[in-house]
Amino acid sequence: MKKFNIRKVLDGLKEVSSSSSAASSSSSSSSTPAPTVQVGPQENHLIQEAIQSEHFQLCKTVRHGFPYQPSAMAFDPVQKILAVGTQSGALRLFGRPGVECYCQHESGAAVIQLQFLINEGALVSALSDDSVHLWNLRQKRPAILHSLKFNKERITFCHLPFQSKWLYIGTERGNIHVVNVESFSLSGYVIMWNKAIELSSKAHPGPVVHISDNPMDEGKLIIGFESGIVALWDLKSKKADCRYTYDEAIHSVAWHHEGKQFICSHSDGTLTIWNIRGQGKPIQTITPHGKQPKDGKKPEPCKPILKVEYKTTRNGEPFMILSGGLSYDTVGRRPCLTVIHGKSTAVLEMDYPIVDFLTLCETPYPNDFQEPYAVVVLLEKDLVVIDLAQNGYPIYENPYPLTIHESPVTCCEYFADCPVDLIPALYSIGSRQKRQGYSKKDWPVSGGNWGQGTQSYPEIIITGHADGTVKFWDASAIMLQVLYKLKTAKVFDRNRSKEDKGCTDVSDEDPFAIQIMAWCLESRVLCVAGVSANVIIYRFSKLEVTTEVVQLLEVRMQYELNDMESPDGVGEQTSALPTPGASPQTSGPPSHPSTSSNNSDGGNVPCLKVRSVPLKQSPGYQVDLVVQLVWVSGEPPQQITSLALSSSYGLVVFGNSNGLAVVDYIQKTVVLNLGTVELYGSNDPYQRQPRSPRKTRQPSGGLCDINEGSATSEDRCKSPTSVLMSNSNLQQFYNGGGRGARMSRKLSLPTELKPDLDHRDNSFSRSRSSSVTSIDKEAREAISSFHFGETFARKGDSTLTPCLYVGTSLGTVLALALTLPPAGEQRQLQPVIVSPTGMLVRLKGSILRVAFLDSSGSLLPPMYEPWFEPNVVTDGEEREKVRKRRPVSVSPSSSQDLNESQYAVVCSEKQAKVMSLPSQTCIYKHSITEASFILRADVVQMSQGACVACFCANGHIMTLSVPGLRPLIDVNYLPLTDMRIARTFCFTNLGQAMYLCSPTEIQRITYSQDMCENLQEMLGELFTPVETPEAPNRGFFKGLFGGGAQSMDREELFGEIAAGKASRSLAQHIPGPGGIEGMKGAASGVVGDLARARIALDERGQKLGELEERTAAMMAGADSFSKHAHEMMLKCKDKKWYQF
Repeated sequence: MKKFNIRKVLDGLKEVSSSSSAASSSSSSSSTPAPTVQVGPQENHLIQEAIQSEHFQLCKTVRHGFPYQPSAMAFDPVQKILAVGTQSGALRLFGRPGVECYCQHESGAAVIQLQFLINEGALVSALSDDSVHLWNLRQKRPAILHSLKFNKERITFCHLPFQSKWLYIGTERGNIHVVNVESFSLSGYVIMWNKAIELSSKAHPGPVVHISDNPMDEGKLIIGFESGIVALWDLKSKKADCRYTYDEAIHSVAWHHEGKQFICSHSDGTLTIWNIRGQGKPIQTITPHGKQPKDGKKPEPCKPILKVEYKTTRNGEPFMILSGGLSYDTVGRRPCLTVIHGKSTAVLEMDYPIVDFLTLCETPYPNDFQEPYAVVVLLEKDLVVIDLAQNGYPIYENPYPLTIHESPVTCCEYFADCPVDLIPALYSIGSRQKRQGYSKKDWPVSGGNWGQGTQSYPEIIITGHADGTVKFWDASAIMLQVLYKLKTAKVFDRNRSKEDKGCTDVSDEDPFAIQIMAWCLESRVLCVAGVSANVIIYRFSKLEVTTEVVQLLEVRMQYELNDMESPDGVGEQTSALPTPGASPQTSGPPSHPSTSSNNSDGGNVPCLKVRSVPLKQSPGYQVDLVVQLVWVSGEPPQQITSLALSSSYGLVVFGNSNGLAVVDYIQKTVVLNLGTVELYGSNDPYQRQPRSPRKTRQPSGGLCDINEGSATSEDRCKSPTSVLMSNSNLQQFYNGGGRGARMSRKLSLPTELKPDLDHRDNSFSRSRSSSVTSIDKEAREAISSFHFGETFARKGDSTLTPCLYVGTSLGTVLALALTLPPAGEQRQLQPVIVSPTGMLVRLKGSILRVAFLDSSGSLLPPMYEPWFEPNVVTDGEEREKVRKRRPVSVSPSSSQDLNESQYAVVCSEKQAKVMSLPSQTCIYKHSITEASFILRADVVQMSQGACVACFCANGHIMTLSVPGLRPLIDVNYLPLTDMRIARTFCFTNLGQAMYLCSPTEIQRITYSQDMCENLQEMLGELFTPVETPEAPNRGFFKGLFGGGAQSMDREELFGEIAAGKASRSLAQHIPGPGGIEGMKGAASGVVGDLARARIALDERGQKLGELEERTAAMMAGADSFSKHAHEMMLKCKDKKWYQF
């Protein structure tokens, strides 16, 4: 495991003293008068921060999902463990469901082959950089014991016979080398290509594509060369017994278990079966998918058969299993696995190309009846296991979380410490979604043991996908299991009509992609924002319901200047505005979306059409309300950049680069629809430059129209200034937004990191100085974050009131006070009133997170309403009672003393500030990064207290204490290599975090010291002590007359005494890090002790071997010296003294 260099920061140090920060911040970025210098120190003395830097440590915990770009596979039939290697050098090991392990080869070269040392707790991997590695699996985190790097030859194939310590390595040059897997030293025994083929053959036979020993005679080795030549090599006599030649290239070879026949698969789609004694022609040639001509000619060629396996059964026909070999006229046909059993041939279609397959058999012995029971098929994006014992070859239900990437992940959220009833509720409805028709048998990969971890809190991960699905995963105790899948696209019509051509600006490939998700765990209300500028609110129900008409709200969010005639001077612009009362926002609801206005200007059309037919909704998440932004004046709606919901208030708020809208989902109305600039009122700090109007645009009636709403003129700012908001820094990384005024419509799915990060930062420094006076004309100020809470709405308030805090991409935090009707019937009838109360604070960079602390410095959790069944079918009175449940608050009661205050923690892309409320003075300020910017910031609850956790674009992970903003940890964790990491990184409570490390895999990390210490216990064990099955009985007659399996002492052949030493320049031995140090974390008990002893012996043997080598070299030197001396003596023996 990679060790992180953690720079712990002294707790006492702060970047600026609290008093000076208060003074400087108030003068530069707060609109409130400067506080007295004593404010900071006084409050600093009040709160003792328990959280310290020793409570933090960063380490990777587990990786879930399908191995990205797999390239090789192996199975241990005794331990029942599956290994998968990838093109990036990763190794994933799978045992029973819940036992998984991830390792990485440091070189990052592709894994070309894997071989288990069966029932030994070890694995050999061969890589494309011509290195071979031995992995020790007897510890919870496997490590490399030895490596061997070939210098002169390229590795093409490896073979390790069962219960042998000698590994055969075939190369591109056609040679075969032998490696001792215990010491990882090369034997002097080499099979050269020119000895293996006919002497008369002039051409090179090509690379070695197959090596295997005869199941009945270990002394005979079959070698397949790419060109079509197969040689049967006698290891003892060091020569080829037989050679078999076919004029098509070979892809693979398989033995019959009796060792008298073998089968080859070829590049023309044929299979050839050979007798080992028959030299000339194959005894049978089969073209499984070729059309047989009637006139006895050769069948037409097919695609190559990439692999064939031949498995026998004691009481029935043998199985022949192959991949590839389809005829060339099957264009567009999916990749297939063919199972030939006796006279029946089954062609099993796969969803993705086949990388490799393995047949699982009852015995590990190659010389016994194989009794195959399943086939593991590794596809490019899936792992399928087929049951061979049942008719129709059904597949097993895959228990691993390998479907994360069914549709590309576009966003995710992580929730630790969830309510205990939430996972069972999701599981009970999710279990009904499972497909039928799976094999009845237990999953065959069943090795290993679960960890003994004591971590018990429930964790849930939600992933949003490009096809509009939302998946809920149980992530408790470092496992991952899918709970429930929600398809949001069901709400919309999938077939687009021709009139909707105007909507082609929207991402055509993925119009339903999920962009942001907000979820209230207690009330179970879910809110998702899609890429097509739509917001859907879902409620959780255990009952099925049919919705006759899906509730729909359409919102016009326009932010344009209406100063066609007077483009200069802010004062003149206001005259062109309609007065707030005359704004058409109070007009009644339209009869139908299409008739809400004439569409001659391309307005009022949403990007997606909501279904008009009744919608049957299964138990689970059911649509409560759909909100859609509509086209305005020929312009598509801007993508939603932020979203929040409060179940306690019954409100959802969303914002984009035009402004924000507050929706009351209980009354199904739009409460507020404001342009960003109107939030400021007359206190707008920016001198905004009007943009030159486009010629095609018609002046519209007002800034923001609402098709359906109950907002009154008092809800608006009293003095709106009609000017364009600007933002040169509008890259909402994890929300998939675009650059500039017209946000990009396409959601950036996993791709390379496109934006130039340096340029982004330069634009930031240009556009923001301590006193921003003007902003780039073409950009807008987007809404970047929201926070609902009970706090002090205005400066000097004495009571807590419901509020909504709004953060913008220009670093401003503004407050809105909410006036809610009383609960019960009144809540259904009276309008919610929202009044902007002005600016709280300004920071550098886009606002990422706002949170509130109570007077003791504890994090105030959000208020919520408890979950109730929305589809109760009792009479009205009963339903009213259920509805009347009062919002439950977990925050301290609002009857606090007037002196008691709250703290607002605000974090932007560049810095963090803590404000004291209600005085609205800045008491702490910390500049988090100067050269880079923060991608994700969360205020999280640890067991010792709250902190701010940040992930920076330069790869650093940092935490700060609250409210003091002391730096606690700063680790250079990983460089931001692509946008996927930026978009999917999220922190959650109790020191957990996650991100998508590839399009198919979730990487979980922890920044908690407690979790790091307990991790070893929580991890599962791959290796468990199992008895190796008994070898097959030879039988009386076979023993009497011979003919049973012939064993051979390979040590005699390959050992140094017989074979000598290999050339030193051929390969270089590299001892791995998994020696005695790696064993420290190994399983305790007998197995661990045995493994340690074995490794110690290995190391001792290695040292003795080195000593022996030196001694041998000295002896050789002495030998040659004595030879030379003897020759000199013979030369000189008969010469006279005068001849010298």
